[in-house]
Order: sequence, then structure tokens, then C-alpha cells
Amino acid sequence: IFSIVVFGSIVNECYVNKDSKHPELLCIFNGNESACSYGIAVGVIAFFGCIFFFVVDLYFQQISSVKDRKRAVLLDLGFSGFLAFLWFVAFCFLANQWQRTTMTRGFSQGADAARAAITFSFFSIIIWVVLALRALQRYRLGTDMSLFATEQFGTEPAASYPGYPGGSGVESTETYQSPPFTETLEPNPKGYQVPAY
Repeated sequence: IFSIVVFGSIVNECYVNKDSKHPELLCIFNGNESACSYGIAVGVIAFFGCIFFFVVDLYFQQISSVKDRKRAVLLDLGFSGFLAFLWFVAFCFLANQWQRTTMTRGFSQGADAARAAITFSFFSIIIWVVLALRALQRYRLGTDMSLFATEQFGTEPAASYPGYPGGSGVESTETYQSPPFTETLEPNPKGYQVPAY
């Protein structure tokens, strides 16, 4: 939502005429087109990144490969840290350019939008740092719980699956055991007649 506010306010109200004598649109941040372009670019990247990682979070439990889960968490961690850095640069750049802006009548029309872009750039830094810490916590939790273990079974291609554990709780070394219900199965249970075809 913060990224929508930043790039939306810049696109809608931060391009203004300096005065009535100059009809071309100028960026309100000290007339520096790079400041407006950077704010828009970071906002759009953050918006689409949020959509992507929202979908990844929805389908995270359905990812069966442990390696793919690890990659998804590491990608989330890296992207969150990278965007926290980009928002920090955006906040510093926009605030610096706004401080150097000489207010004219045309520039004063978009002043609220410029302040909103700067403010929400600052809040976005905090949000993306929190998201990076959440991804780091998820990664540490996963490694502690062996969710990302690469060896679930033996590494040998001909390794057999372990047998069914016995009642004592001690796992047997046999590769196959009889089923836990060892009742004698009658070929024709009482009252049931095999139909003749």
C-alpha cells in the first residue's frame, strides 16, 4: 500500500508547471527528473514484488521440494533487504531534493503529494526491514526444524525404507515386517458367499 501511495502521488501531483510562462511539466523535487523517476521506479518494483511474494506465501505449504522452499525463503530475504536499501536511498534522495526546492506558485500545488511521497518512503524502509527480519526468522526456524534438510532418506540409490516400528518404540533393522494386525484372515468370512459367474 505504501508503494502505491509513493508512486501514485508522484505520478499524479508531482509533475507541475513552474509558472504560467513555462508550460512544460517539471518534477516538483527541485526540478530533478531523476528524483521523480527513481521514486516511481522503486514504488512499482515494490508493488509487483509484493504481489509476487504474496502468491509465493499462499503456495509455500504446497511446495514439496525442500530445496525450492529454501530458495523461496532466501529470495524473500534478499528481495526484502534489497528493497529496504532502495527505499532508504529513495527517502534520502527525495528529502534532499525537496529541501533544495524553491517554492513557486506552481510547485506549492504539489507540496502535499511530495511530502506524502517522502513520508511513505520512510515508512517503507521500516516495513521492508521488518519483512527482511521475518524472512530471516523463517529461514532460521526452517534450518532448526530440519525443514531444509537435503537427506530425508539414505543417500545410496539402493537404500531401503525403514520397517514399521514395533510396539516397543524401538525401530527394527528389518526392511519389512508383517502388518500390525496379525489376525488370521479367512478366505470366506462368515455369512458371505462368493458369487459364481
